[in-house]
Amino acid sequence: MSDIQLWTLVFTALSFGVYIYIAYASRVNSTSGFYVAGGGIPAPANGAAIAADWMSAASFISMAGLIALSTNGYGGSVYLMGWTGGYVLLALLLAPYLRKFGKYTIPDFVGDRYSESARLIAVVCAITVSFVYVAGQMAGTGVVFSRFLGVTPTVGVIIGMVIVFFYAVLGGMKGITWTQVAQYSVLIVAYLIPAFAVSSKVTGIAVPQIGFGSILEELDGLQADLGIGEYTAAFGSTNMLNMVLITGALMFGTAGLPHVIVRFYTARSVRAARFSALWALFFIALLYTTAPSVAAFSKLQILEDVEGGTLSSMPGWFNTWTDLGLITQADGTPLSELPPDTVLSFGDVLINNDIIVLASPEIGGLPAPIVGLVAAGALAAALSTASGLLLVISSSVANDVYYKRINPAATEARQLMVGRLAMGGAILVAGYLGINPPGFVAQVVALAFGLAAASFFPILVLGIFWKNCTAKGATAGMATGLIVTAAYMLWTIDIYGNSDGIFGIQETGFGTVGMLINFVVTITVSKFTTKPSQTMQDLVEEIRFPGRSELVVKHAEGDLDIH
Repeated sequence: MSDIQLWTLVFTALSFGVYIYIAYASRVNSTSGFYVAGGGIPAPANGAAIAADWMSAASFISMAGLIALSTNGYGGSVYLMGWTGGYVLLALLLAPYLRKFGKYTIPDFVGDRYSESARLIAVVCAITVSFVYVAGQMAGTGVVFSRFLGVTPTVGVIIGMVIVFFYAVLGGMKGITWTQVAQYSVLIVAYLIPAFAVSSKVTGIAVPQIGFGSILEELDGLQADLGIGEYTAAFGSTNMLNMVLITGALMFGTAGLPHVIVRFYTARSVRAARFSALWALFFIALLYTTAPSVAAFSKLQILEDVEGGTLSSMPGWFNTWTDLGLITQADGTPLSELPPDTVLSFGDVLINNDIIVLASPEIGGLPAPIVGLVAAGALAAALSTASGLLLVISSSVANDVYYKRINPAATEARQLMVGRLAMGGAILVAGYLGINPPGFVAQVVALAFGLAAASFFPILVLGIFWKNCTAKGATAGMATGLIVTAAYMLWTIDIYGNSDGIFGIQETGFGTVGMLINFVVTITVSKFTTKPSQTMQDLVEEIRFPGRSELVVKHAEGDLDIH
C-alpha cells in the first residue's frame, strides 16, 4: 500500500466513523424528525448543512477542472457564476416564503397551493431531478475510491452506497443535517489547505485568491504561444448564447432544487431561515472564491509538465491518472498505444475534468497526507449531497404518494417504514446510475439543474407572487417544461443523441429555454381556467410577508386555514 493510499484510508475511515456515530446519535422515530429534523436546527449549523448539501461533487471535484481545462477560464467559470447567483436568488426570492408555508417537500407545497394532480406531477419532477443529480455524486465517489484506494469505480460506488444507506436511513433529515455539518468541515479544510499551500509555493503569497492574479499574465502568454488563446480571454469555446443560457439554467435551477429548498424547512423559524441563508452564503464563498485559483495554478503546472515532454518522462501524477483511463489521447484512445519516446503537447491529451482538484496536491508536489485529506473532502462533498437528494426521493414517495394519496390513515411508524424502504430502493438506483453515468460529474449535475429550472422554478415563483396562477396552469407548465427539456437533453447529449441541437444550444443550457416555455404555458393556461379560491388568494397574499407572522397551513374539509 502506497503512502497516499494509507493516508486516504486513515482520513476516510476517521471521517466515515464520525458520520456513522452522528447518524446513530441522531436517529429519529417521527416523520417530522425524518423529513425536516423537527424544524429545530440552529442557523449557523443549518447554514453549514445547506452549504454541504449544495456544494456537491461537482463543486468540489469538477468546477475547478472545468475552469482550468476550458479554452479559457472565463468560459469555464459559467458554473461558478450560475451556481453562486442561483443561491442568492433562492435565498432572497423563495426560501423565506416556502418556509412560512410550512410544508415538508416541494410536492407538498405544490399539492396544497395548486391541486393533487399538480402534486403528482411535482413528485415525478422531484424524483427525476434528484436521480439525475445523484448520478453525478455517486460517479464522483467511484472516481475518488478508484484513484486513492485502488479499487474499481464500481466497488467505490458500492462503498458509498453502504455508507449513505446507513446514516440516511437511520437518522433521516436530523441525522443527515448534523452529518452534513461534519462533512462541510471536512470538505472545506480539504479544499483550502492544498490551495493555500500551492499558492504559497508557486507565488510566495499564501492567500490563493490574491496569489493567482500574479500568474495570469504568464498563463496567458504560455497559452498564446501554444496557439490555444489567452486564458483570460472572453468566451473561447463557449459562445455568448450558450454562456447566457447555461448560466441561466444553473441559476434558476439552483433556485428550484428540491433538496436545497427542503433544508430551509429545518430552520426554527422564518427569521432563522434567513440567517441560515446568510451563513450558507459565507460558507459557500470560502470554496467558490478559491476554485478559480486552484484552476489557474493547476493549468499552469499542467502546461509546464506536459508540453514538450516525452510520454516516458511524464511526472508521477500524469502516469497514475493515465493508468486509470482519465488521461487519454485527444481522440479518447489510451496513451499506452503510443511509443514511450512520443513527444507530447497539451493539445495531444484529453484530461478528465474530474481529476484536477483530486490531482492538484500531487501536481503541486504536496505530501501524501494532504492528498489523502483531499480524497476525504471529495467524498464528503459527494455523499453529503447524495444523502439530501435521496431524502427528497424518499419523502416524495412516502409523504406525497403513499401518505397523501394511498393511505392517509397511515401511522407515523408506517410512514417511517415506507420512507426508509423508499430510501433503500433509491440508493440502489442511484448506485446503478453512478456506475453508468451519462457524462462527467459536473455535466450530469448541470443536466439536473436544467431540469429543475424547467420544471419547478416557474411554478414556485408564480405560486408565491401571482395569486391567479391556477392548478391546471401549473400542472401543464411543469409537465411541458420537464418533457421538452428532458427530450432535448436526450437528443443532444453525447452518450445518447450527439446532435448539435437547435441553434447550437448545448444540453446544459436548454433548461433556460424549458423554463421560459413553462412560464408561457403556465400563464396562458391560467388565463383561461378557473381562478383559485378566495381563501387560496388570501393565503398567497399572506405568505408574501414572511416576517409578519408564523403560518401553519393544513387541510380542513378541502379548505386551507390561515393561523
